[in-house]
Amino acid sequence: MNGIKHIEFWVSDLKQSLVFYKTLFSLINWEQVDENGFSDGQTKIYFIEQDVKPQKTIGPRHICFLASSSKVVEDVADFLYKNKSQIIRGPIDYTYKEKHAYTVDFKDPDGYILEVATESI
Repeated sequence: MNGIKHIEFWVSDLKQSLVFYKTLFSLINWEQVDENGFSDGQTKIYFIEQDVKPQKTIGPRHICFLASSSKVVEDVADFLYKNKSQIIRGPIDYTYKEKHAYTVDFKDPDGYILEVATESI
């Protein structure tokens, strides 16, 4: 099997990030697998607190998590509104090259751009 083994996020406040991600990941059916890590059963994302100032870098624009339904996207959006998170776009029906998905794009507490979207059909 090939794929991504893990993704490491450097965060400015580990406690704040874990509170945010515990809720987000529970909504999209990821499990907490250790003190600072979460997994969907294949890929692990973990968080390390670093004393660095955020800066603009060249790299990935965002990470998109697959939602099992539009309701999951709505649940994530509700969480974001309650958390006063910065929503960039959505939740909306999105069409690209004649494929449709339901999506919401947002920033985490450190400004990482994330997306939760249904499968494009």
